[in-house]
Amino acid sequence: MAAKITIFIIYVVVMLGIGVYAHRQTKTVKDFVLGGRNVGSWLTAFAYGTSYFSAVVFIGYAGQFGWSYGVSSFWIGIGNAILGSALAWMILGKRTRNMTKKLDAKTMPEYFEKRYNSKGLKIFSAIIIFIFLIPYTASVYNGLSRLFNMAFNMDLYKQVIVVMAVLTAIYVILGGYAATAINDFVQGLVMLAGIVLVVVFVIKYQGGLGTAIENLNSLTDGKGKTNTLGSIVGPDPINLIGVAILTSLGTWGLPQMVTKFYAIKDDAAVKKGTIISTVFAIIVAGGSYFMGGFSRLYATLSGETGKVAVPILDGKPQFDAIVPEMLRVALPEILVGLVIVLVLSASMSTLSSLVLTSSSTVTIDLIKPNLKKEIGEKKEILLMRLLIAVFLLISVVIAFNRNASISTLMSYSWGALSGAFLGPFMWGLFSKKITKTAVYTSFCLGICITLAHMFFVSLFPYQSLVTTLSSFKFNLASPVNIGAVSMVLSIIITPIISFFGKNAYNPKI
Repeated sequence: MAAKITIFIIYVVVMLGIGVYAHRQTKTVKDFVLGGRNVGSWLTAFAYGTSYFSAVVFIGYAGQFGWSYGVSSFWIGIGNAILGSALAWMILGKRTRNMTKKLDAKTMPEYFEKRYNSKGLKIFSAIIIFIFLIPYTASVYNGLSRLFNMAFNMDLYKQVIVVMAVLTAIYVILGGYAATAINDFVQGLVMLAGIVLVVVFVIKYQGGLGTAIENLNSLTDGKGKTNTLGSIVGPDPINLIGVAILTSLGTWGLPQMVTKFYAIKDDAAVKKGTIISTVFAIIVAGGSYFMGGFSRLYATLSGETGKVAVPILDGKPQFDAIVPEMLRVALPEILVGLVIVLVLSASMSTLSSLVLTSSSTVTIDLIKPNLKKEIGEKKEILLMRLLIAVFLLISVVIAFNRNASISTLMSYSWGALSGAFLGPFMWGLFSKKITKTAVYTSFCLGICITLAHMFFVSLFPYQSLVTTLSSFKFNLASPVNIGAVSMVLSIIITPIISFFGKNAYNPKI
C-alpha cells in the first residue's frame, strides 16, 4: 500500500510541476489552445496516442471485447494502429496542418466556418462538441475509478472521480496545450513500459502463451462452441469489424484528435510523427486488446471455482469489472502501483485533451463572437480556464452513475461526433465541391442516428448477448456498431449530396 501511494504521489507532483512550467510559456490564446503551432513530432505523436487510448480502452473495451472475441480482439488494436493512426496521419496530417494555418482556424468549428463560409456551421458544431464530449469524459472517469477500487480494495468510486477532475483542471488551467503535450510525452513513456509488463504477467500467470491459447480454445463461446476464443478470426469476425471501425475510423472526425495536426511544427514533423504514432498504437492498443483476450481464463459468468465471477446487474454482465480483477489476480502486488500510473497516465492525457477542446470551442466559437465588446487575450484565456472547470463538473456528475457502461458512453460520444464531422472535415480538405447543405446533412444525420439509438434502441435489429458472441449477423442494437455505421454514412453522403447541390464555397488557400 505504501508503494502504491508513493508512486501515485510522485506521478501527481511531476504532472503538476509540468503544468507550472508550461504556465510560464503560455502568453496568447494560440499558445493556450495550440502551443503556438510549434509542437514537434515526438510531442505531437505522443499527444495523439495518449489522447486516443485511455482507461476506456484498457479497462472497458479490452474487458468487454476481449471477453467476446478472445485473442482475435487483437485485430482491433491493429486497426487502431493502421487505420486510426498511420493512415490518419498520412492522409489528414499535412493537409490539416497547412489548411488550418492558412485559414487561421484554432478549433474544428472555426475550420467549418472558414472552410464553408458559415457561422451557422460553427455554432452548430460547437454545440455538438460540448454536448457529446461529456459522456466520453464520464467514461474515462468510470474506468479510472474501477481500477482504484481494485488497487486499494476500497469503494472510492466518487472520491477518485473528484480527485482526478481537480488534478486535470489544475494542470490544464495552468499550462493549456503545452502542459498537456509535455505531460502526454511523460505519460506515454509510462504507458509503453506498463502495457508490456502487464501483458507478460497476464500470460505468464496462465503458464505461457501456448498454454493460455490452448486453455482458451477449450472454453465455450457464447453459443457453446469451442476452439474459437483462441483462434485468429475469433467467434464473431463481422461484429469485430464494427468495433475496429468505430475505434479506428472515429479518430478522423474527433475534434480532440485532429486538432493535434493543427499544432504540429512542420511537414517534416508530420512524417516522423506518423511512424512514432503508429508504433505507439501497436504496442498500447494491441497490447491492451491482446491482454483482454485472456479475460475468460480469469473470470466467468457462472462463478466457476478458482475464477472471479463477473458481476451481473439487471441481468447484464458488468464487463468493466473484468480487467481490474485480472490484474489483481495476475500481477505481483508491487506492479499494481505501476498499473495505476499506467491507466492514470492514459486517462489523464485523454481528459486534458477533452476539456481543452471543449473549453476552447465554447469560448472561441460560441461566447466570443456573441459578445458586444471585443475581449483581450488575457480575458479570453481566463474564460477558457473557467469553462474547463464547468465542463469537468458536468462530466463528474454524469460519471457518478457507475452503472453506465464504459463502452456505451464512449460509443455514443464517438458515434455522434465522428458521425457528424468525419465526412465534412475530410472531404473539405481535398475537394472544392463540398457544399454547406452536405455538411449540415452530415451533422444532422450523425446526431439523429445517435439520439434515436440512445432513446429508441428497440427499433434497431437486436440479438441477445449469447447469440451475438458467435453469430455472423451485424448487430445494430449495439452502440458500437451503430456508431461505426454513422461514420461510414458521413463519408458516403457528404460527396453525394454535394454532387447534386450548388454553390460550394472555396476559400483562397
